[in-house]
Amino acid sequence: MENNVFTYRYSATQNKEVERIRKKYLPREQSKLEELKRLDGRVQSAGLLQSLSLGVLGALVFGVGLSFGLGALSGAAWLAPTLGAMGTVMMIPAYPVYKHIARKTREMLTPEILRLSDEIMKS
Repeated sequence: MENNVFTYRYSATQNKEVERIRKKYLPREQSKLEELKRLDGRVQSAGLLQSLSLGVLGALVFGVGLSFGLGALSGAAWLAPTLGAMGTVMMIPAYPVYKHIARKTREMLTPEILRLSDEIMKS
């Protein structure tokens, strides 16, 4: 006769760790609430990157023009007012660009957000 031995070791902490790792690799099903939060976040951050990029780039151009004007950078004197004006012209539309993109995104996503929120509230 053969001696078959079965050994079992249980560790709650090890099982929790295995379960946590396993959850990362399972296909994730998105609930309606998670979808609603994702859409709301998309509306809230719409236009932020574009307006910040425009504003920062304008501020950098303005700063280079200011450096020419203060004599920190030596070069043609005409560069100071030219770069200053260019930087200002780039910074001014940053907020209107943000508002426009945010409004368009809000208009586009409003029906889906309202539909999802109605479904969640009814269930």
